[in-house]
Amino acid sequence: MSVTLAPSPWPAPPVPGRDAGWRFGREAGLPSSWLFELRRNVSITPRQLVTAYLLLCCVSLAVAAGFWSQGVRAVGLFTGLELLAVGVALVVVARHAGDREVITLAGREMRVEQHFGLTIAQTTFRAEWVRVEPVADDGSLVELSGEGRSVRVGRHVRPELRLELAQELRRALRLVRRAGERVVDHEHRT
Repeated sequence: MSVTLAPSPWPAPPVPGRDAGWRFGREAGLPSSWLFELRRNVSITPRQLVTAYLLLCCVSLAVAAGFWSQGVRAVGLFTGLELLAVGVALVVVARHAGDREVITLAGREMRVEQHFGLTIAQTTFRAEWVRVEPVADDGSLVELSGEGRSVRVGRHVRPELRLELAQELRRALRLVRRAGERVVDHEHRT
């Protein structure tokens, strides 16, 4: 007997808290403001990582204690070196688990925050001057430029989805520009 999976004729249910047609961006609290939060895909939380490391330490030390009791003292030294090396590697990985890029588009300002470990780089643009372009070919990072500055975003987005990210950023910029034009029109009429 075999199992065959067929695609469902029903559309997928909408994800709560998401606007229709947006994969990366969502409308923020204020009207005509957008938030794009691009996070690293982390499959294990820091608490789970510490728990796994402590479990590894317990098992390794139990094995080393068994060998120690049989008179093989060198195993304890190598176990200590192994646990130290794994601990250092996990600290390096944990420092970058929170890496992300946050693009906020509110009013006439676009702010890009890039979190790399403990460092935060911030770049601000006027929304009406921002250009959104791919750096090179398909799958390359997306470059936001304007006013003589540029920043590349999309490091934590799969390469095949970066074009969609660029399209969403352009769409949000158009929506914000239109909303800004309406505000200016209302100010001139009164």
